[in-house]
Amino acid sequence: MTAIDPHSPVPKYFQLRAILLDLIETAELPVDAPIPSERELCAEYGLSRMTVRQGVDQLVTEGRLYRVPGKGTFVARPKIEMPLRLVSFTEDMLSRGLRPGAIDLARRTVAADARLARLFEVQAGTAIHVIERLRTADGEPMALERSHILASLAPDLLDRRLADRSLYGVLEAVYGLVFDAGDQTIDAAVADATEAKQLHIPRGSAVLLLQRRSYAGGVCAELGVSTYRADRYQVHTALGNPPTRS
Repeated sequence: MTAIDPHSPVPKYFQLRAILLDLIETAELPVDAPIPSERELCAEYGLSRMTVRQGVDQLVTEGRLYRVPGKGTFVARPKIEMPLRLVSFTEDMLSRGLRPGAIDLARRTVAADARLARLFEVQAGTAIHVIERLRTADGEPMALERSHILASLAPDLLDRRLADRSLYGVLEAVYGLVFDAGDQTIDAAVADATEAKQLHIPRGSAVLLLQRRSYAGGVCAELGVSTYRADRYQVHTALGNPPTRS
């Protein structure tokens, strides 16, 4: 058993957090398993109930644990690393062994305003298809997608069935559109009432706001604006130290 070091400069609640996190990451406490009660943690690690509660609260806030009123505190599913490459939601979920889903929310064709025209590098007034969908993984809401597609590249797209289908797959199979480049920005945001209801999270919860432009043969064919649950996603990137010039 890892012990709490009373002489460490690290606060005791944070030491407990590290102990519980290690149990989670080594699968000694698997997903949906209950963690020991506050009383048990107090006895095992010689901590006050307030300190134990603070350590557990920290992991709940981080999305590593979740509470069920009247039942206890349980291990949450691990967060999904957000792909920093040009890949569809469907392809990404399948690669993780999850069942992707898509629920149609709205679809329409609009005339590009000044901002859309700038992002697509087209004239204002150009026809743009807009498709809004709720994306799920194993039936759990994960993200809201609003896809803007240059209508001239997929004229009858809005007439096609897209529920539980990969939009990128349809664009490639039907219209020959293969995305080969893109750019993406990620911002922090909070869920409004509508987003919270659709994503099954409390209003004001942290979310990740993605904006991605996808190109096919040098043409911007899609602008995607997506809202992802921050409690189910994290951003991971590899870092390197560039060599110094001699």
